[in-house]
Amino acid sequence: MKVVVIGAGAAGLVTCKSLLEYADSDFPFDPIVLEQEDAIGGTFRYRSYENATLVSSKQLTSFSDFRLPLSQSDHLTLEEYVDYLVRYAKHFRLEERIRLKHRVINVRRDATSGEHVVSYVKKSSEDPSQWDDTVRTITARYIAICTGLHVIPSIPSIPGIEHLSKLEPPVQVFHSHTYKGRSQLSGKRVMILGTGETGMDLAYESAKAGAKEVVLCTRGGFLSFPKALNDFEMFGFRFDSEKKVPIDSLITNLAETAYVHPWVAASHIRWFVSDFVIKRVLWVLTGTQAGCNQWVGELEPERLGRAYVFLNKSHKAMPYINRPYRKRSSYLDRLSRYIDPPEDSPPQTNFTVDLAPFPVSFLPNGRAVFPELPKRKDALRMMGRDVRPEVVIYATGYRQEFGFLDKDSEYATPGEANIRNVVREGDEGVAFIGFVRPGVGAIPPIAEMQSFFWISLIKGKVHRPLTPPHYHLLVKDTARIKYGVDHSTYMSTLAKDIGAAPSLWEVWFQYGAHILLCYCFGAAFTSFYRLVGPYKSPVAPHVIKTEIWDTITRRGVLGNVIMGVIPMAFYLVVNWIAFCAGLVWTLLGGTVE
Repeated sequence: MKVVVIGAGAAGLVTCKSLLEYADSDFPFDPIVLEQEDAIGGTFRYRSYENATLVSSKQLTSFSDFRLPLSQSDHLTLEEYVDYLVRYAKHFRLEERIRLKHRVINVRRDATSGEHVVSYVKKSSEDPSQWDDTVRTITARYIAICTGLHVIPSIPSIPGIEHLSKLEPPVQVFHSHTYKGRSQLSGKRVMILGTGETGMDLAYESAKAGAKEVVLCTRGGFLSFPKALNDFEMFGFRFDSEKKVPIDSLITNLAETAYVHPWVAASHIRWFVSDFVIKRVLWVLTGTQAGCNQWVGELEPERLGRAYVFLNKSHKAMPYINRPYRKRSSYLDRLSRYIDPPEDSPPQTNFTVDLAPFPVSFLPNGRAVFPELPKRKDALRMMGRDVRPEVVIYATGYRQEFGFLDKDSEYATPGEANIRNVVREGDEGVAFIGFVRPGVGAIPPIAEMQSFFWISLIKGKVHRPLTPPHYHLLVKDTARIKYGVDHSTYMSTLAKDIGAAPSLWEVWFQYGAHILLCYCFGAAFTSFYRLVGPYKSPVAPHVIKTEIWDTITRRGVLGNVIMGVIPMAFYLVVNWIAFCAGLVWTLLGGTVE
């Protein structure tokens, strides 16, 4: 059974590997990966820049059966992660399946067989910068589209931006995917459009590069958290461990993703309670509940929380952004405070990154025009400010296009994939792997679980009927980005669908108390879903006893009580109440869904 995998980034590689590993006599999968670039790695290789690191931890981001050593730093540079992907491909002998410099130009359905005809071109042997004119085809039973979320730059239109190229000297205007290093920022007046993780990275890099001025523009704010928790001080005691706790390893499993009653899942009460508690804890520790030590750029109240937005875990620029706004009494600071890195604090530096609204236009003289927003602190501070950038960088993200999908064949898009955001019902042979983004988490492990789900779906082994999808982030119908999911809930849902979510009894009976404890206190790591079921792996127990156990012990006793025992006990009570109510409802003739 020929399977064409489009894209050799993390999602494409793990999909190819899963297909090979779980091929059998009834489903003899024969995957081939078509990649238009010169090497594997996708976004991590071709849209990287100086000093860029992953904001998700190695513990979560690594694939379940190919791990990084404990001695490796928790957050890899992009170069290190690309090297990891190269070693992954070599270890599982995927290289012989990958066709580099092969660009897919069309995918259509064969009218007779219903299979998919994939047309592609190769790089010219005479001129590597050009594509050959010869169109070749492969006919495949299944298609896995793994081209990723971050490929085609999204560049919003701003009236008057065309004036900037006519100035002398002309203003440099470019998208962040072409940014490579600090030399592009040094000594310049820099404006960055967008406060996602890339935008925050660029603001920090601009400050460290010696930019003359840095203006960071945001439409509606952001929710800032460090990628690892540490650097707090309470009552003079400093929480400063050599091994920080990655934030994506903090959410516990029991009663939050495992053993959750359908009514509790549908209500999203876990998210709301978590947000309520976190905001109060942040206020006590840092003096603000807009984010972790975030004094400006706060989201609207109805969007403030992990239930609604992606956490921005590029936190390094916050000391520079907070500087004009942080006002807290020294008395309260003596009780508790968040400690900024010394190298980003006075007396080493007093530089400020100016937060501003998104400009509505540019004047012919190059001046940015900001909207009047009297309720925003940053807008009031920047009102009347003459900002004329020498460099403008769009850190405005990416959009998805699938021009290679034949329109007459009526293929779906990721937004139309209504079966677990992987396939469209009735067209299960075409999968979109890696097209959801977690609020807190990582796409590669999600792609691994999606590949397992797709294989089970093809083999007819997904548990039906599917439960309602209670894993999407809560966004408005008018939102531009609707592919956000809660990492733990989504992973757990897929695991339950394919019979890979173990019960407490199974874990204890087969593996003992140590792994049971890890399963209860750990986050939704893929390794937990390889303890039982069709994708059971002999590697999983060792990974859990070492790496995942390490993330739990790093929290310390107090941390595990606050972030483990208390929330688990609370949610167990909530789920027990729901269970009892559901039992009564069932006896009265109702159904629990």
